[in-house]
Amino acid sequence: MDLMPFINKAGCECLNESDEHGFDNCLRKDMTFLESDCDEQLLITVAFNQPVKLYSMKFQGPDNGQGPKYVKIFINLPRSMDFEEAERSEPTQALELTEDDIKEDGIVPLRYVKFQNVNSVTIFVQSNQGEEETTRISYFTFIGTPVQATNMNDFKRVVGKKGESH
Repeated sequence: MDLMPFINKAGCECLNESDEHGFDNCLRKDMTFLESDCDEQLLITVAFNQPVKLYSMKFQGPDNGQGPKYVKIFINLPRSMDFEEAERSEPTQALELTEDDIKEDGIVPLRYVKFQNVNSVTIFVQSNQGEEETTRISYFTFIGTPVQATNMNDFKRVVGKKGESH
């Protein structure tokens, strides 16, 4: 299933995104896109509102060479990562995307056994298909299932005020 409904947008961030074409654009299936700013690299952190199991990802990018190519994926990092750290760290999985992988119907399988009980994913886009100055991602999402867990955001306060005892 598409895990887009389980993404906690407030817990997401993207480093090196352009001001005009920010991260939110790649979460919608429309004509907008995410574009890197000063070079081809992007560092995207996606948080989920409950633990999930990931089977695969979908990346959609343009066919003009700006689509992502070399990508490192990290899961459940305790803190934000910077570009230098992403370059030298061992990923949960590394991907080399082809032009076919980033077409609309392209699905990129993940090593399922390594993507159990995932709370957050950090995606480091190292380069793009045509060694262009900037990278563009039209749309991306995760395919998987939620781990059967209670989503604390679903609970409503019954009586009293926050912090008030019984």
